[in-house]
Amino acid sequence: MKRVDGLIDEAILLLKDLIAVESFSGNESGTAELVERFLRERGVETGRKFNNVYARNAGFSPGKPTLLLNSHHDTVNPNSGWTLDPFTPLEKDGRLYGLGSNDAGASLVGLVAAFIHFHHRKDLPCNLLLVASAEEEISGERGLASVLPEQEPVDAAIVGEPTGMEMAVAEKGLMVLRCRAHGTAGHAARDVGDNAIVKAIRDIQWFGSYRFARHSPLLGEVKMSVTMIRGGLQHNVIPDRCDFTVDIRTTDAYSHDELLEIIRDAVSSEIVQCSKRLHPSSIATDHPLVESARALGIELFASATLSDQSQIPAPSVKIGPGMSERSHTADEFVYIHEIGEGARTYIALLERYFEILESDKIRAGEAKQSGFSNETVSGYEHN
Repeated sequence: MKRVDGLIDEAILLLKDLIAVESFSGNESGTAELVERFLRERGVETGRKFNNVYARNAGFSPGKPTLLLNSHHDTVNPNSGWTLDPFTPLEKDGRLYGLGSNDAGASLVGLVAAFIHFHHRKDLPCNLLLVASAEEEISGERGLASVLPEQEPVDAAIVGEPTGMEMAVAEKGLMVLRCRAHGTAGHAARDVGDNAIVKAIRDIQWFGSYRFARHSPLLGEVKMSVTMIRGGLQHNVIPDRCDFTVDIRTTDAYSHDELLEIIRDAVSSEIVQCSKRLHPSSIATDHPLVESARALGIELFASATLSDQSQIPAPSVKIGPGMSERSHTADEFVYIHEIGEGARTYIALLERYFEILESDKIRAGEAKQSGFSNETVSGYEHN
């Protein structure tokens, strides 16, 4: 316990150091260096790809399954409502203020502490791969997605995001459409032209009112929101073009290609650009990570917000200290006690996860000797 308390104290100091360095998405080299130094000073060998820092546990073996521990160290830009200096860590009334303290600094340092706690153990039933990722806030291609293809295949993942230490077992994905309505220009005083804004409005109304037939049991409905619009050059000219953007929060009820086909059949506007790489995620209810959470009394839920889970080609969960509603707000903060509770919960979750893997391994060996297949014993591996 004393060693864990010491790790938590060090993690809090690391978080304060991270807050003090600007780390806007795409410009995180300073915080990447801080994370690298913190790990190396504690005997952990690190690697780096762009501004992503990664490390493997000392007993890492290609023959074992691999569990990814991931959170991000980039931040959004501070909004105009800040009354404090976003880059000066301020501890007051049990809170730690600073940009990125809640999203997702507390989760990151908690996972780092948990990784260090287990790093030198040789008896782990799985590998641990820690990735402190960049560009999460913009879902950038130089973030987590650039690191994973160069690592051992990941079998499962824990993603650190502020969830109040509840566990998200499903997460919506994202498609972004750039749409363009085409018309014919003309003089506004005459009965000529074909108004592209009017044509766009018809499609925008469809996006706002259409309901897809299939619902996800965990994630509910696909949600479409028109979030940007631009059209017209001057007041006396009928516009021949109107551009608008649609934010679509997707579920496992439809593939992105299925959604795109339905939309193209329904609207007259041209879909100029479509981002389809941020997929929804979910995990089997009997997966060892979920079983571990249940054993610890951790609440389960489905998340409407996006994270790096969309980049992970393996079953994953999202859990971390802090609250999602504090993210991207003025005078962002995390409670000091949340950081410690987060690190301790990560450690307890991993301990339980290792116990389940060991138990399944023993039962699989016994079943093999008895002539039963491994599928009967470890059904989650095939879900």
